[in-house]
Amino acid sequence: MLRLIKAKSYEDMSKKAAAIIAAQVVKKPDCVLGLATGSTPIGTYEELVKMYKDGLLDFSGVSVFNLDEYYGTPITDPNSYYYFMHDNLFNHVNIVEENTNIPNGMAPDALAECKAYEAAIKAAGGVDLQLLGIGPNGHIGFNEPDDVFVTETQHVKLTDSTIDANARFYASRDEVPTTALTMGIGTIMKAKSVLLIAAANKKDIVEKAVYGPVTPQVPASVLQYHKDATFILVEE
Repeated sequence: MLRLIKAKSYEDMSKKAAAIIAAQVVKKPDCVLGLATGSTPIGTYEELVKMYKDGLLDFSGVSVFNLDEYYGTPITDPNSYYYFMHDNLFNHVNIVEENTNIPNGMAPDALAECKAYEAAIKAAGGVDLQLLGIGPNGHIGFNEPDDVFVTETQHVKLTDSTIDANARFYASRDEVPTTALTMGIGTIMKAKSVLLIAAANKKDIVEKAVYGPVTPQVPASVLQYHKDATFILVEE
């Protein structure tokens, strides 16, 4: 079942998303969260940090698996997703470092790293709640439009539109990574619940994902088949 919730503003979306994630943590203190990066979830993470500092949340039993990581990017790079997650969330709450999992973008064997990451998710019992953003082309994680839905964690080539969208974080477009390690569509669909958040500029692609045909050309559309998916969209 897919639910669409409208938010009045980015701040309202962030509060609504944080409340859903917080409820999961309170309900199951040793839950497994799947987390996302990018500009959209920053406000959600800020709200979770506030809740933790106010004594409302305890992350000590929580485990985390991140959606993706640029391949060939060291963790010391401010554009790495390892750096992003520590800077925006992990360093500000009482999560145990050993319980945080992010694909190793410097792994010498990308295929082996993908298989190991998939195995680790399964060993943890699977993801209880997966947070997602959505790309302008409908990608979730780095699962780009394709002729088929990618199943498990994969080493993928990024499309030109994704590289263009990420270029704002780099000095030049030539510096943007062209491949990434990402959870596959099948991995995401195995999460017990999914929460996708989107700013107002993603309205058109969200509507395609929610109301359009299910097609690998709009990867997020597959969430129409998920048993417990919630979209929060900012409507100006």
